[in-house]
Amino acid sequence: MTALPSQPLSPLDGRYLPAVAALADYLSEAGLNRARVEVEVEWLIALTDRGLFGAAPLDAAGKARLRSLYADFGQAEIDWLAEREAITRHDVKAVEYLVRDRLEAMGLGAVAELTHFACTSEDINSTAYALTVQRAVTRVWLPKLRAVIDTLATMAAAHRDAAMLSRTHGQPATPTTMGKEIGVFAWRLQRIARQIEGSEYLAKFSGATGTWSAHLAAEPDVDWLALARDFIEGLGIGFNPVTTQIESHDWQVELYDRVRHAGGVLHNLATDMWSYISLGYFAQIPVAGATGSSTMPHKINPIRFENAEANLEISGGLLATLAQTLVTSRLQRDLTDSTTQRNIGVALGHSLLALDNLQRGLGEVSLAQPVLDADLEANWEVLAEAIQTVVRAEITAGRSQISDPYALLKDLTRGRRVGAAELAEFVRGLDVGEAARARLLALTPATYTGLAAGLVDLI
Repeated sequence: MTALPSQPLSPLDGRYLPAVAALADYLSEAGLNRARVEVEVEWLIALTDRGLFGAAPLDAAGKARLRSLYADFGQAEIDWLAEREAITRHDVKAVEYLVRDRLEAMGLGAVAELTHFACTSEDINSTAYALTVQRAVTRVWLPKLRAVIDTLATMAAAHRDAAMLSRTHGQPATPTTMGKEIGVFAWRLQRIARQIEGSEYLAKFSGATGTWSAHLAAEPDVDWLALARDFIEGLGIGFNPVTTQIESHDWQVELYDRVRHAGGVLHNLATDMWSYISLGYFAQIPVAGATGSSTMPHKINPIRFENAEANLEISGGLLATLAQTLVTSRLQRDLTDSTTQRNIGVALGHSLLALDNLQRGLGEVSLAQPVLDADLEANWEVLAEAIQTVVRAEITAGRSQISDPYALLKDLTRGRRVGAAELAEFVRGLDVGEAARARLLALTPATYTGLAAGLVDLI
């Protein structure tokens, strides 16, 4: 059999690339290397700005030339690094050599020895990962989550008064409104989104084992801890001063657990929407030219929600593995985190793909209010809760002598359908006050929704 031309192995880099491509700017190997170059360049500028080791501060033009190394990072740099890493067998060392090479070409060879000065690879890596993950989450993933939340909030408002039968344990239960049920997901996700927005992104910059030993050997009179803090915080991320050779990754564990939590809620949304479509509560809007089944022409399958469900499971599994692996490093350093972190983009990519499918799926359904109305009309027995609760209040107020209102309603309704006329007849014969009887006779399944509509306003 003839071998295929080179193909993407991951569907995120093939079939689903349009939905997740924005993440590659930050979480691809090239995105990571661009950030590494950024850290190397900014560290060199920080050292020269302070005139350390006799180096003169660079003028504005020199700094701009240096910063162009990461600002204009492109295919030429990607290819250069690939060739050099094939020789060095060390990715960060290849980045250092790239910066040194470009310094010479820029006429800045006099400060070349300050490239990667006193750094261990993990000073560069922890900073680069903090930058790339922060940017990927805040610029790509969170805006997409917010878009889904906004869609849910809009749907909740639109359907705030749309009475529907609840189905606790899959069985007819106290009515609610579709707006309130959609609003529950918006409320949950808003809370988690705020937690993710408050996430820390931490880096270390303290040398081989987190002690600044080489720094002090080179210049004992510099407050290296303060310099490192200023440098890291100046990049817009947080500083971790107490580490081993690596930054401890606890911030990543916290972040990925929160993203996984959001994914769990989104998974719940996907399965509920699938169920509502199955019940006929939502009708799917046909997409021109689309095929639902290869053999059954009538079908419109809820593929957006099924796709989201599956990708959230993949993402959740990867995020759990990231959190479990990154929390541990043997003694002062092992390399388990190195290969693990290369899958951050994969984990967030499947989550982003799910968000994209959810947003599209929510936009391709319309509420079938007649189905909701018919379902309510067929289940008057759900008013049993209201009746027995009112009777209890009447007993307490001394207006009823009924001994066990719950058992009374249980005998009437459990396991059987009770129609409007039968229920009205039952209420008329109840030993309750006239005002209570009037309230119960006026009640219908469609009006027995309590504060559901108003709860939407809290979102």
